[in-house]
Amino acid sequence: MFQNLETVGTKGVVTITSILKNIVIYIRTWIKLIVMLLIGFAIIGFLVFVVYKPMYSVSLNGEFIGYTEDRGKLQKKINDYIKSGDSKTIAFVEIDDLPEYNLCLLKKGLTPNEEEIFSTVISSGVPYYKYYAILDNGEEKNYVQTYEEADAIVQELKAKNSQNKDTISYTLKYETELKQFSDKDTTVAALYKEMPKVKTSKIVYKKNVDYTNTALGIALIEPVSGTITSRFGRRSRGTHTGLDIANSSGTPIKAASSGTVIYAGYKGSYGNLVIIAHTDSTQTYYAHCSRIYVSVGQIVSQGQTISAVGSTGNSTGPHLHLEVRVNGVAKNPQNYLY
Repeated sequence: MFQNLETVGTKGVVTITSILKNIVIYIRTWIKLIVMLLIGFAIIGFLVFVVYKPMYSVSLNGEFIGYTEDRGKLQKKINDYIKSGDSKTIAFVEIDDLPEYNLCLLKKGLTPNEEEIFSTVISSGVPYYKYYAILDNGEEKNYVQTYEEADAIVQELKAKNSQNKDTISYTLKYETELKQFSDKDTTVAALYKEMPKVKTSKIVYKKNVDYTNTALGIALIEPVSGTITSRFGRRSRGTHTGLDIANSSGTPIKAASSGTVIYAGYKGSYGNLVIIAHTDSTQTYYAHCSRIYVSVGQIVSQGQTISAVGSTGNSTGPHLHLEVRVNGVAKNPQNYLY
């Protein structure tokens, strides 16, 4: 019996040893296989590194358009152009579809074509052009590229006293149609309008007076309110050619009718004097003013403030000396007002 047990025990030891031996052989085999695979992958990787390089194939609307090495850099360039254009005339671009990128391996020596891809993507969009329109009374007349040009044109037309200086302006435009630009000098020459020459009446100073009521052909309004202190006509110390209306110094004096200022300045005994020509024959005089608000050649409207009551020249107190003259002959202002 003991002999059989001994035999069995010996056999059991032999069996375990064989199993362990087989496991070790199995592990060694797998280690060799893994090492061989790693070596193989390394060789393949090396060959790929030597022969190939990673790139991105680029397609637009499903159509292949080229390769790029740096997807981020190319897309940033496209995005910047979409937002800001070319910083010259193109303000921005509307693009419906952006490019798609796929990583791939290509043989070294293949040149990427980023510029061609960029041009293809940009040309697929709609560009909006930035420019400035020069307006005359709201109507577009000429076009320039920059704000500096537009502002210089408007300022020069004002400096030249162009007839349309108050109706000239400019506005920023964004359009899909590129306009034909013109330079500053050409635009100024095209838009400049010479001021019409003001027809002035000759100033005639006559001492004679006429008491008749002559039709003037115009309606007069009172240039100032106040107290009449001296009337028109002959008096002990001479002939008074106008009507004196007293008021406080600085009181506004208004144009009795519309017309053209033909004199504005100091004139002997008149003091500060404004003369307005209403027709070829009819004029009104405003004398002894403390201040004058108009200039020769200026067109004034009826009721417009032209000066202020004063006491300049031959005067004893603040008042307006008003004259109405027809062909240089003084008429009685009270035939027409007051």
